[in-house]
Amino acid sequence: MRWTRRQLLGAAPFAALPLPAWQSEYNGRDLPPGEQLELAAGPMTMIFEPSLAFLRSLRFADAEVIRGVYAAVRDRNWGTVTPQVRNLQLEKSAGGFRLSFDVECKQPPMDFVWRGLITGDASSRVRFRMEGEARSTFLRNRIGFCVLHPIRECAGRFCTVIHGNGAKEIGKFPQFVSPDQPFLDMVSISHEPAPGITAEVAFEGETFEMEDQRNWTDASYKTYCTPLAKPFPVEVKQGTRIAQSVTISLRGNLPAPPKRFFIRRNELTLEVDTARAKPLPRIGLGLGVHPLDAKSLHRLNALQPAHLRVDWKPGEGIPQLQIPLEIAVHLSANAEQDLKSVASAAGKSKVARWIIYHQAEKSTSAKWVNLARQHLRGAPVGGGTNAFFAELNRGRPQMSHLDFLCYSINPQVHAFDDSSLVENLAGQAETVESARQFSSGKPIAVTPVTFKPRFNPNATGAAAAPNPDELPSQVDPRQLSLFGAAWTLGSVKYLAESGAQSVTFFEAVGPLGVMESPSGSRWPNLFPSTPGQVYPLYHVLSDVNEFAGGEILPVRAGRPLLAEGLALRKGNRVRLMTANFTPEAQVVRFPWPGAAKRIVLRRLDHYSVKRATEAPEAFRAQPAEALAPAGGVVELALAPYSTVTLDSA
Repeated sequence: MRWTRRQLLGAAPFAALPLPAWQSEYNGRDLPPGEQLELAAGPMTMIFEPSLAFLRSLRFADAEVIRGVYAAVRDRNWGTVTPQVRNLQLEKSAGGFRLSFDVECKQPPMDFVWRGLITGDASSRVRFRMEGEARSTFLRNRIGFCVLHPIRECAGRFCTVIHGNGAKEIGKFPQFVSPDQPFLDMVSISHEPAPGITAEVAFEGETFEMEDQRNWTDASYKTYCTPLAKPFPVEVKQGTRIAQSVTISLRGNLPAPPKRFFIRRNELTLEVDTARAKPLPRIGLGLGVHPLDAKSLHRLNALQPAHLRVDWKPGEGIPQLQIPLEIAVHLSANAEQDLKSVASAAGKSKVARWIIYHQAEKSTSAKWVNLARQHLRGAPVGGGTNAFFAELNRGRPQMSHLDFLCYSINPQVHAFDDSSLVENLAGQAETVESARQFSSGKPIAVTPVTFKPRFNPNATGAAAAPNPDELPSQVDPRQLSLFGAAWTLGSVKYLAESGAQSVTFFEAVGPLGVMESPSGSRWPNLFPSTPGQVYPLYHVLSDVNEFAGGEILPVRAGRPLLAEGLALRKGNRVRLMTANFTPEAQVVRFPWPGAAKRIVLRRLDHYSVKRATEAPEAFRAQPAEALAPAGGVVELALAPYSTVTLDSA
């Protein structure tokens, strides 16, 4: 069933609206969102996602106790094998539940199956057990449970760890991103998610330790097995059996279970802090490998990127463009000749910054920066890592030699579903705030931001070529989706609010870009773009770059995993952008940041996406809708996965 725009705009106070027939515009795939089962064990609530065998968001009242529990099967290159879940059976009882299911993890040569059982009782005790068997012989880096502790409720707070020898350790969750494992050889860990309430997590069946997942922009601390100090990959012989369990329990003055456990829609609010403005970062794009035709170049100029990133390697040229270049130099063993060559190749191009990497290093050494300064002129010279923040955090460069610090990010090192990508947006801010602790006050450039890893810096073997019915590992169909636009808004928000000075997003053209090439998609069934179209996220970046040189105003969202906001100011102009991260219609409420009798808005949603992507100039020039705040408060209906841009008229 479909609803009209009038019905949607009139949906206040919130009433559940029917979801239209599923469309690939939403998240790049013609698949409906995964089912979510709402469960409760006493006053503790949680969600189980059958498609991933993922127990998510264990909460006590307003506090998130555990972000997630799942069993991972990871190959010799740390690739995660997608679980196939069958035979799901759920029984609910007074104050508890019993949930069982079968899981198959098959990705040749790996073939592993396991039986899952999750139980919860009225005493707020939840137990997740897995019993599995290898049906083939293969190499693995990990098979077993991962438990995620949330950042907001845990960072900088005390916890108690019981080790394998029975010793008790009183420690703290790291405030800033830890380059090393905070805790080793864990039998259990407990903390206080709320005053007077203790949450304990106990592990059985393997040796567990914790890592700070913010190193990869996951907004969590992950307790996992097997310890990284042990050699990997490990051969698992056919017939090997594995059994593990995780038990989560609450202690303290626990109240009776509430009648209503889950999200109240009137909590979807935004609050704009007009007093703590920060400079808006310079936002650019990667140039990529796809050539720019006249139309692509015109649309690229209309987006007004602050720079284009060029990754230069020995023997390559550098395009001569009017847009300033962020030139990432990948030095070889013949570094001095490389620097002479890149200086010549740059010619008279305007260079925004030089980034120095060495192909034999994960984090830039001072000697290469010093050598670069002898040959490169006219722009700041910086370095860091071309890989994940983890490589920078573990190999922190000497800042006295750098004009700025840089690293790349993507949200899909460990998890790949829509909900995890939204959760991990907050982890992007954590990397910037932690980098500021060792950047000596120098600017931080996040470059590039991509949906998927561009390469695997920790692979122990060659990556397998994709099957004919698979996309390359770097390509995600969400690049061309409304979800991709909403996620991009969240990424700009978190990186800008945390103080990044420059951010490079995606590429200009192609499946990793902001628009499709004139030749179109190489995989029309898997990446269903049309030749020459722009992707929805093009408009998000265009809307932000219209405020280049302005400020970003911090926005606090009542439910940031459902809807988020981004506020911009330049002179007397104020713009607020908001995004719905969910496949359901939402209503968000917020006071307008300033005096305005009339607000104009432009919607990027299922109704407008065809025009927005095929005729972006007409879409951006069309007359805007208008609304009048009631008492200075805006009440706005958001279609599924939509992004709305609002300006005071």
